[in-house]
Amino acid sequence: MLTYLQSLEDLFGPLRLFQFISVRAMMSGLTSLFLGFYLGPRLFAILRSLDARQAFRTEEEVGELAGLHKEKASTPTMGGILIFVSVVFSSLLWADPNIYVVTALVVYAMLTVVGFSDDYLKVAKRNSKGLPGKMKLLGQLIAVSVAIYLLIGPVGEMLTGIKGNASGSAAEMSQLWVPFYKEVLWEAMPLTAIFVLFFFTLCGSSNAINLTDGLDGLAIGCTVTVALAYGLMAYASGNSIISDYLLISMVPGTGELTVVCASLLGGCLAFLWYNSPPAEVFMGDTGSLAIGGLVGIIALMIHQPFTLVIVGGIFVIEAGSVILQVASFKLTGNRIFRMAPIHHHFELKGWKETKVVIRFWILSLLFAIVGLATLKLR
Repeated sequence: MLTYLQSLEDLFGPLRLFQFISVRAMMSGLTSLFLGFYLGPRLFAILRSLDARQAFRTEEEVGELAGLHKEKASTPTMGGILIFVSVVFSSLLWADPNIYVVTALVVYAMLTVVGFSDDYLKVAKRNSKGLPGKMKLLGQLIAVSVAIYLLIGPVGEMLTGIKGNASGSAAEMSQLWVPFYKEVLWEAMPLTAIFVLFFFTLCGSSNAINLTDGLDGLAIGCTVTVALAYGLMAYASGNSIISDYLLISMVPGTGELTVVCASLLGGCLAFLWYNSPPAEVFMGDTGSLAIGGLVGIIALMIHQPFTLVIVGGIFVIEAGSVILQVASFKLTGNRIFRMAPIHHHFELKGWKETKVVIRFWILSLLFAIVGLATLKLR
């Protein structure tokens, strides 16, 4: 929205700074951060007044874990609304709304609706079931379909033509790139392959962050490092000089996603201020499902979906622990972990919640560094 100010640089020279993505990304992150700090206490007061408490599973369902988390019963949920408002407002204010920015925010908004519906049902019915899994999957399928339509359909072509800085989006999205390999692996994927890739990346990321959101500050703290890493990757992807030097895919226009990632970083830091142990609010599925989808669609648009497995290593471990636990119990009748996701396993082993969270943050930072290193190791 404010990018048009650069055209007024003849009237006031410093306005030329708005042409630089780095400057707008910094401003976007700060805007999101301070907006989160300003709106946070007000939103949380409303949630408390509405008695929007998260329904916890009973001792019959989770055993000893219910006792460990009983003090959290009065903590309000749906705090993901704060992150959503901060990210969308800051992105629209500071980013050039090309097709990639529009797609990212549309997917984010759609999955926020899905997550909010799940949280609302949990609060209204006072149980932990919420939205049926099939309905969540349907919402994610619709978000994937809309994203593909925006990127390679007539709407995408129209937006591309208007903005002029994201040309060839359809051709770009049909390419498949993988870490550690400097050439495009698949030049022109058919629509079916594109849909499969988008579905597994977006849904996998969305559900993985959702599973990680089980301890105060855990998921949102790990998201900070992922947002930072993908902000740097988006900047490199949209810059012809840097992408040529690193031998990675250059996608014109995706540099604007740096602004979106900076908004996410700022919003997450603001929310972490209130969600750090002991949490004053939970983000709920309103936050976790939607943030996972946002990260996933950004990874897809900059041709780094497989790098997300490395950068989001904590999320992969958390989701993987659930898959292994279920598979082991169904096949052998035995459990690998005392409880899944794996952060609960460490809780039940006697680790303090803060110790689990901080150690996972450290691992998340290491995974992000390794993920960034793959840009050069080709």
